[in-house]
Amino acid sequence: MTIKDLNPSLVWKNFYALTQIPRPSKKEGKAVEYLYQFGKSLGLETIKDETGNIIIRKPATPGMEDRKGVILQGHIDMVPQKNADKVHDFEKDPITTVIDGDWVRADGTTLGADNGMGVAVALSVLESKDLRHGPVEVLVTVDEETGMTGANALKPGVLQGDILINLDSETEGELYVGCAGGVDATAVCRYDMKPAPAGYMPYRISVKGLKGGHSGMDIILYRANANKVLARVLVPLLRDFGVKLVSVEGGNMRNAIPREAYADVLVPASAAGAVEEAVACVQKEISHEYAAADPGAVVGMSQLASSPERYIGEDVALAMFRAVNACPDGVWRMSDAVPGLVETSNNVAIVSASDGMFQVKTLMRSSVDSEKAALAEEFRSVFELAGAAVEFTGGYSGWAPNNDSPILHAMKKVYKALYGTEPAVMAIHAGLECGILGGTYPAWDMVSCGPTILSPHSPDERVNIPSVKKWWDFIVKVLEEIPVK
Repeated sequence: MTIKDLNPSLVWKNFYALTQIPRPSKKEGKAVEYLYQFGKSLGLETIKDETGNIIIRKPATPGMEDRKGVILQGHIDMVPQKNADKVHDFEKDPITTVIDGDWVRADGTTLGADNGMGVAVALSVLESKDLRHGPVEVLVTVDEETGMTGANALKPGVLQGDILINLDSETEGELYVGCAGGVDATAVCRYDMKPAPAGYMPYRISVKGLKGGHSGMDIILYRANANKVLARVLVPLLRDFGVKLVSVEGGNMRNAIPREAYADVLVPASAAGAVEEAVACVQKEISHEYAAADPGAVVGMSQLASSPERYIGEDVALAMFRAVNACPDGVWRMSDAVPGLVETSNNVAIVSASDGMFQVKTLMRSSVDSEKAALAEEFRSVFELAGAAVEFTGGYSGWAPNNDSPILHAMKKVYKALYGTEPAVMAIHAGLECGILGGTYPAWDMVSCGPTILSPHSPDERVNIPSVKKWWDFIVKVLEEIPVK
C-alpha cells in the first residue's frame, strides 16, 4: 500500500506527485513548472508571475456564479532537513513516504506536508469534476519558508476573489485568524586565521540527537537548541583551557530549531583529559535538563584523524561564542491576551565560520511589533558588544485577528454541522503569509486551516491520515456554503 491508495484518493494522488518533485526553498523551479502545466492541462486560466507565484482560476459551477470568489492559498517550497545518517539531495531526490499507522512520514527527511498538503487540496479542488463552488482561484507562492518572497512580491489587482482561505495551518479542527510577524537578524564578524601551535591535538565537539522542529509552532516545547548547547560547551573551553577554534557549523535554516552543531578545535595535549571531563559534564547536565523535551541529546568529543594547520583568532572566537551564549533564544514573552500563545520568540538558527566570516543568524517572531523591535535591540546590543556588524532583513508584520470575520463565522457553522463540535478559533506564533497578503489586499476576509501535521521542519514531520479526510470534506462543504456577493 502506498499513499496513492489512501482516501481521499485525489488529494493523496496530488500530494504524492509533489513528493516526487524536489522543491526546497529558493529551488522550487521544477515544482513551479509542474503547477503551471497542471493548470494548463485542465484548460484553466493559469498565470505565472515574475517571481514564480502560480495563479489558477476555475469558473463557478452552474448555479453558483453569484457567490463570492474564494482564493485557496498555499506555498510550494518545503524545509530541507534530514537525519545525519540519511543520504539525500533535496535538489535532486524525491521524498520517500512511509505509512506508519494513522500517519504518513518520510524516510529520514522532512515530508513536505508543510505545505504540500495544502497545495494538494487546492489542486484537487481544481481537478475535481463533482464539487459545487463559486469562482475559485488557487494562489501558490514561492519561498515562504526562507523569506516569504512570493507573498511579498504579489502585486495588487491580480487576484479577483473576496475571501482567502490559507491552507497552511497544522491542526485539524482549529481555525486560525492571526499570526506572528517576523524579522531575520544576522551578526557578522570577520576574523584572521593563525598558525596552529605545537603540542595541540585536533578534536571535534558535537551536539546532536536533538528533536529540533518548527521555530514558531514548536518553540513553546522548550527543546534544546544545538547552537546554544555548543556555546555552553565552548565558552569555558576557549576561555579557561586554551582551546583554539578551527571551524563551526550549526543549523541550516532560520525557521528550524537547530538539531545538530559541530566545532573542530585544537586542544592542548596537557589539557585533553580535563577538556573531555568538561564536555562530559555538559552532556550530563543537558541529559538531566532536557530529559523530557529532548531525551536523545548527545554532547560528545572525538579525536580527528588529521590536524588543521590554522585556527580562528582567539579574540573573535571567544567574543562571538560569548555573544551566542548571551543571545536571547526560545520564548521571550507569552501573550497576556491569548492564554497559551507565544507572543515573542527568537531562534538562534545558524552559527557558522568560513572564509574569514563568523556568522550568527536568527529568526525573531512576534505578534506585537514593538516587542519584536525591542528583541532586535537586545540582539544588536549583544553582538555589537562582541564586535560584530548587525543587520535586520525581511521584516514583516503579523496578521491581526478579526473575530467578526464573516468567513470565520461561516466556517464555524459548517464545521459544527459536519462534526457536531465547534472548531477552536486560534492565533498562531508561526508566520503565515496572511499578514503580508492582507497588506496587499486589505479587503480580503481571511481564515487559515489545515490537517494535523506534527514536527514540521524536522525529519520527524508527519501528517495524520484521518485528519486529511476530515479537512478535505470540510473544505468541500465550505465552498458549497460561500455566500452570494
